Amino acid sequence: MNNYNDLSSKEKRIAERRRNVIIFSVCVLALLFLGLGIWGIRNHNQKKEEAKRAKLEETSWEGAPSLDVQLLTVNDYSRPGIPLEEIKGIAIHYTANPGATAQQNRDYFENLKDSQITQASSHFVIGLEGEIIQCIPSSEISYATNARNVDTLSIECCHPDETGEFTQATYDSVMELTAWLCRRFGLTADDMIRHYDVTGKNCPKYFVENPEAWEQLKEDVHTRMEEEAQ
Repeated sequence: MNNYNDLSSKEKRIAERRRNVIIFSVCVLALLFLGLGIWGIRNHNQKKEEAKRAKLEETSWEGAPSLDVQLLTVNDYSRPGIPLEEIKGIAIHYTANPGATAQQNRDYFENLKDSQITQASSHFVIGLEGEIIQCIPSSEISYATNARNVDTLSIECCHPDETGEFTQATYDSVMELTAWLCRRFGLTADDMIRHYDVTGKNCPKYFVENPEAWEQLKEDVHTRMEEEAQ
């Protein structure tokens, strides 16, 4: 085999290019593996942090109604991870998709990170049978109540038909969860708002079209708070 010094100028240039290509390829592969390693570590740490937050939410809710904590993945479309610095109200919503379950609504929020079709979420979703799923920590904002995202916790409520009226089980869970939240954060039933009260949107539909029912819900929350205080 000829050694490098015996090669012609042309052969030397070809050999030099080959060597440079090999060095470049090795560097690219090394950077790729390094990037994958860093991504893997960050992804692992993010999952650990989310699990830690979920556990913290579960352990800090002593005396609350039964919750299924299924925190959304942090993303720009449903859980931005922005701190909620103060809580001045509890916002009540309806899902506007009759018959859909709490799990289906929670999963819709989760899938927005991929579909990116809109920004939407809530802290809690209450199902047709009264089940409560928590989607966002109470220390972060949700995308639910427009200008009041910055100082409210939002509760989305499932409903069986187009009227938007809640089932009794849903109603009872809304009442209990709201009463507990009010007590936890030093609020009263007068701090309850409808999405309608912020934007004029017909949400929650039944309680906008039947204002006396809304006043009754607030009264029921107040009564529940007094019972819990005893």
